[in-house]
Amino acid sequence: MDQHPTTPGRGLTRPPHLRPGDHVAVVATSGPIDPGRLAAGAALLRSWDLRVTIAPHVLDTHPVLGHLAGTDADRAADLQAAWLDPTVNAVICARGGYGVHRMVDLLDWDALRTAPPKVLVGYSDVSSLHEAFARNLGLATLYGPMSATAAFVEDGPTAEHLRRTLFDPAATTVLTSATATPLVPGRAHGVTAGGCTHVLTAERGTPTARPSYAGSILILEDVNEHLYQLDRLLTQLLRSGAFDGVTGIALGSWEGCGPLDRVRDVMLDRLGPLGIPIVWELGFGHCRSALTVPLGVPALLDADAGTLTLDLPALAER
Repeated sequence: MDQHPTTPGRGLTRPPHLRPGDHVAVVATSGPIDPGRLAAGAALLRSWDLRVTIAPHVLDTHPVLGHLAGTDADRAADLQAAWLDPTVNAVICARGGYGVHRMVDLLDWDALRTAPPKVLVGYSDVSSLHEAFARNLGLATLYGPMSATAAFVEDGPTAEHLRRTLFDPAATTVLTSATATPLVPGRAHGVTAGGCTHVLTAERGTPTARPSYAGSILILEDVNEHLYQLDRLLTQLLRSGAFDGVTGIALGSWEGCGPLDRVRDVMLDRLGPLGIPIVWELGFGHCRSALTVPLGVPALLDADAGTLTLDLPALAER
């Protein structure tokens, strides 16, 4: 089957790709940061010939709630200052965990709109920021590894795919993996959106939530959710209308969610009746050799071939 949105989307504004010597800022939006991994990640970024600034509150811990990297106000202020700094070309989140939901409404979106487009990188809990930047700034972003995580500093292929996407995005327009297979066959065109399933579910009913992902190729992945929890999350997304008008779905990794054949059963049960092409295990998310997936970019999903092909590079020329 071929699925196409009623009005094919042209995608969101793409920020410029990076060049050697560019300036990146590392911010903590969610959970506490390991100093050793922060230093290792910064060193890796510098090895790419990038100038790196660590935001002032990155190594903070909330004075009462130890699961947060500093106060909500400080995390928001660091992100906003980095975004408004005219010398900064990209903002890279240090890690996920939890916390974006608490600080995203503290951002001054009118002020952020005054800054020229720049790159935002992160995944997992940063899914909420991707949604907010898409809705409030109309900006394409990168669902990719965060700089103070094991996935970035210890997994070479994951870091390398991000590097290529940042510096040579024309070389990463076809996304696939050895595990990618059709869950539901067919081809679909749409604008990429999505992220971590439980974070997207928590977005429903909030100021940054879309009424639906109509016209989108939706990417979904998660970590450490039991099978019944995945069932509940997908059911909530279905009942809330999030999947209304979605043209295709690319499923990533499900690390710690149970036997993959059982996870596959849940996905087929909940998503199969949508009757749209679905790719299983495209190779992004909380996994080794994870792909960086652009969000807000028009793309063709070919479930039979196990590919997601961008219509144009993730980042623009400059």
